Amino acid sequence: MNDDYLWDGSGEPDPAVERLERVLFPLRSERPAPELPAVAGRRYFGGRLAALAAAAAFLIAVSGLWLTGRRPGASWEVTRLASTPMGGTVARVERLRVGEWLETGESSRARVKVGTIGQLEIEPRTRLRLVDAGAASHRLALDRGVLHARIWAPPGRFFVVTSSAVAVDLGCEYTLAVDETGAGLLQVSSGWVGFEQGGRESFVPRGAACAMRPGKGPGTPYYEDASEELTRALSEVDFGPAGARRDALRRMLATARRKDALSLWHLLARRDGEGRPAVYDQLAELVAPPAGVTREGVLAGDRRMLDRWWEALGLGAAGWWRRWLTHLPSAAS
Repeated sequence: MNDDYLWDGSGEPDPAVERLERVLFPLRSERPAPELPAVAGRRYFGGRLAALAAAAAFLIAVSGLWLTGRRPGASWEVTRLASTPMGGTVARVERLRVGEWLETGESSRARVKVGTIGQLEIEPRTRLRLVDAGAASHRLALDRGVLHARIWAPPGRFFVVTSSAVAVDLGCEYTLAVDETGAGLLQVSSGWVGFEQGGRESFVPRGAACAMRPGKGPGTPYYEDASEELTRALSEVDFGPAGARRDALRRMLATARRKDALSLWHLLARRDGEGRPAVYDQLAELVAPPAGVTREGVLAGDRRMLDRWWEALGLGAAGWWRRWLTHLPSAAS
């Protein structure tokens, strides 16, 4: 490692330092450093050694705060809501601690405060477990049922783990439903949600949905105003029998609008998908590939070309959401 990186940010950083920076990133302060008066008197350390000691002390202190936030006693506030025979609602407040389960009955619901970063509405017949309530991130495991999440923290702070995929908020509001088998559906009403399992990624914007299946991971995201024919064919492409996928892909491509380029791009980005040349041709008709993006490069899986084409769809930069999927917890953890 180049020592200059610790002093002024120049030079090549050490991988261990980069990892520590990623861990401490959520605790950063936007306020400028205070101006301190000069201290007269004897200097016990040379300037370089003193600065290094101060930096080390700061990292230890901040790391201690981060670890404290992950203590086993961390918890969320839960308000249980139960219907009365007269049609009213009875509320009871309790705490959900790390490792504990929350389960709602046939006619009961719950409202959960996700620390200070958001709120969940839990529907009846839902079962979930609080996995982490630390300063760096909040994570729960959804076994079955329906939750509505509204998160106002910076991206990458809230995770929902299921047996089929992991949902990471990218500044969002969404609904996630999971049945007894682990199959489910994500619907995004605001912002973005990243959906991932085993390297299979889906980036779901406002107004879009994405199905998931155990052993398959997340499917291809699609806008909820897409035609019924497209969504039915897309489900067959993602989760249907292998022998039916080619015909399903043909039907899906035949009904795709310009807006459905979101779905086509995801099919093209998955190198294990069938019929990728046909997907390329249809996407190129809907949204012309930018200069420098070639058919050969895209079909070979060139990530830079795919990212440049994504940006041409008008959905924003490609890199900002991918960074939050680097250290996702595994599904069913």
